[in-house]
Amino acid sequence: MRCPYCQADESRVTDSRELGGGASIRRRRECGACGRRFTTYERIEGSGLVVVKKDGRRQEFDAAKLRQKLRVALTKRPVGEAQIEAMIQRIEGHLLAMGQAEVSSAAVGEAVLQELKDVDEVAYIRFASVYRQFTDLDDLARAIESMRSAPRDGLS
Repeated sequence: MRCPYCQADESRVTDSRELGGGASIRRRRECGACGRRFTTYERIEGSGLVVVKKDGRRQEFDAAKLRQKLRVALTKRPVGEAQIEAMIQRIEGHLLAMGQAEVSSAAVGEAVLQELKDVDEVAYIRFASVYRQFTDLDDLARAIESMRSAPRDGLS
């Protein structure tokens, strides 16, 4: 692994930790040349999953984009990065389990909503208000009422 500071290609691993239930590994490294420390992440290469947008465009599934959207919904909520990573892994796993090379953006959105419903109800409402394009307080009230009346369970 090349050092981001001096570009030397000799470094040693000082610490390794699994993230997302073993789906990725965080490694602390020390450069053999300059002695500075840096962090790297190992993750299984992309799934090859393609998301079909409402307008028909196709994009490769992007966990970084999903992470950013989840962070927005979870702003100032008691949910840590480890939980966000675990959510991303479960969402991607659910989409892959569908057994299709292409999934609709609606399927991604619904998987995100289900995860948020199970993790943080406020973040669920935040995400739903944008995803489902609430136009007034009645839309919000209906979403809250449906969440209260629905049984809480994981992705199915």
